[in-house]
Amino acid sequence: MIEVIETVWIEMPDGTRLASRLWLPKGARENPVPCILEYIPYRRRDRTRARDEAAHPFFAEAGYASIRVDQRGSGDSEGVMLDEYSHIETQDGVDVIAWIAAQDWCDGNVGMFGKSWGAYNSFQVAAKRPPALKAIAPVMGTDDRWLEDIHFYGGVLASDNFWWGSIMQLYNAMPPDPEIVGEDRWRRMWKERLEAMTYWPAQWLGHQTRDAMWRRGSISENYDDVQIPVYFFGGWADLFRDTPFRIAEKLKGPLKVIVGPWAHLYPHEAIPGPKMDFLGELIRFWDHTLKGIDTGLMDEPPLRFYLQDSVAPCGYHTTRPGRWVEESIWPSPDVKQRTLWLNEASLGLEPQAGRTMSVRSPQTFGSSGGDMCSFAICGDMPGDCRIDAAGAMCFRTEPLPEALDILGQPMLHLRIAADRAQAFVAALLIDEAPDGGQNLITRGFANLMHRRSDESLKPVVPGEIMEITVPLHGIGYRIEAGRRLMVQIASAYWPILWPSPKSVTLAIEPGRSRLALPLRDPVDDSPRPLPEPDPRPGKPPVIEVRKGSMERSLHRDLATGEVRARFFLDGGVFGPVGRVRLVDTGTEMGDISDRIYRIHADDPLSCRATMTQQSLFERGEWRVRIETWAQMTATETDFLIKASVTCFDGDDRFHHVDWEHAIPRNGM
Repeated sequence: MIEVIETVWIEMPDGTRLASRLWLPKGARENPVPCILEYIPYRRRDRTRARDEAAHPFFAEAGYASIRVDQRGSGDSEGVMLDEYSHIETQDGVDVIAWIAAQDWCDGNVGMFGKSWGAYNSFQVAAKRPPALKAIAPVMGTDDRWLEDIHFYGGVLASDNFWWGSIMQLYNAMPPDPEIVGEDRWRRMWKERLEAMTYWPAQWLGHQTRDAMWRRGSISENYDDVQIPVYFFGGWADLFRDTPFRIAEKLKGPLKVIVGPWAHLYPHEAIPGPKMDFLGELIRFWDHTLKGIDTGLMDEPPLRFYLQDSVAPCGYHTTRPGRWVEESIWPSPDVKQRTLWLNEASLGLEPQAGRTMSVRSPQTFGSSGGDMCSFAICGDMPGDCRIDAAGAMCFRTEPLPEALDILGQPMLHLRIAADRAQAFVAALLIDEAPDGGQNLITRGFANLMHRRSDESLKPVVPGEIMEITVPLHGIGYRIEAGRRLMVQIASAYWPILWPSPKSVTLAIEPGRSRLALPLRDPVDDSPRPLPEPDPRPGKPPVIEVRKGSMERSLHRDLATGEVRARFFLDGGVFGPVGRVRLVDTGTEMGDISDRIYRIHADDPLSCRATMTQQSLFERGEWRVRIETWAQMTATETDFLIKASVTCFDGDDRFHHVDWEHAIPRNGM
């Protein structure tokens, strides 16, 4: 038996109140217990309600208080939100923990967990060392906001900066719930948020080098700030694939790391499978760190990775065959570097001179790449790399005589020249099957103007040979005997990366560049089996009111030459869920979004991104609708952004705002 309190108000030192939902085990007020905190902006009352119901009651049943807090300016919390990972957000997290520790149902010990945003601020709050915070469990987040976030990849502008920022454009315009904040207050609170709102992608785009904004909240600036136990969960189909290796090497406190084949989902719900009993695993961690119970968890090897087997290329996988392996330290003595040389159209064990190879990639190169971060929606994982292969320099091995286990972060060391002052390299590592199918293993990017530093830029001298390193994202992958390993190098990667101002030709001298491949020795691994998630009976948190739909397509106009990538989704961020009703509250909600990227193969300045969205909340006489629109284009010198938000209270227009920004390109 647990007690659920729909809304508990937490007052900050400046008087702002944060809304939270609390689950208490029976008897906690008489016999205090540790508390588990999740602290994110995604609206505990409605948007994450179903997900919260699948986790927080489980912690309460295991003897923990569990609390889900809306950040300042989100959900039903007071105040305004002006940016992600702000100083006030982190300080509020510290103050929330102090408030929790002082409650009569808490014994003074707090653990913190969360996925994505919640993983970031778990690290960030832990770095402030609040006394009551004893352990954190970040899921799919990063230690370094510049190296591994939605904004820049390898120093190159990511289109995710536009589309995810547009998602937040919608969330930032959502109102509090009148049932929680009161019929006489919700419009005033909503208007305060709307009048403070800015278009975040333009805000972020003002910081095109690694400056103080990106260092803020990056624990990589000083890993010693985090001294409490950390259990990190990651996924190879997720965005944050390098963080596990960095923290395994740099964090000095007690650490557990597990990386599965998963997309950007909690591991007990994750696709591709196999899923794991994530909640049960967390209980083992909380029992050890918050209750002092020896669960045996910390006696096991601290690092566990899933080595994925070769598969046919496909934009969606429900499961990935493979096996779990364990390591005691990182870098691991079991992982050794093998050098493969980029020779004339081949990858070999010895360097061989040959004719200079060059490519001017069409601006459409990368169209088979899916998304950088999969949400396990059909089509968002990489497809067959043969679709793009003609637009790249290609290097391949002979059929492999034996299987290779890749674990870690491959590195490409290139001697390369470009014919423009501004250019980038896109590099793909590919598993090529005997039938010719090409499955992406991993990829990486490098802005050539960032080749010396991400803080200060160095223009390219056209035609000058440069020595650069392109880190490919971390991966665990077995490529079977008889298959070929392949590298593709290109000067474009659309729509994942925004194009350079002009089409670029890259040139490589064969036998002078190399791939450093982290190969794991054959080891007789016998890790503890990970239990499958336990199906938990209960009432359905949502009812489908209307089915959703989606379109994910690539369209080439044969008359104009324009190529259009479209992702239309009648549903939420996580799939075509249509319109739903929350059982507990009676609130109906639904989203529709239409994201379109357009480009001509021979003109980088033709790139145009648009996103339109609509969101609604309805319950009785409360009817709210939000409509957003955003567009991004560029000239050779500037990024051009236009955006708008219109909000309706019933049928009446409640608020409207237009934004227009011209942001100088700075090496992008």
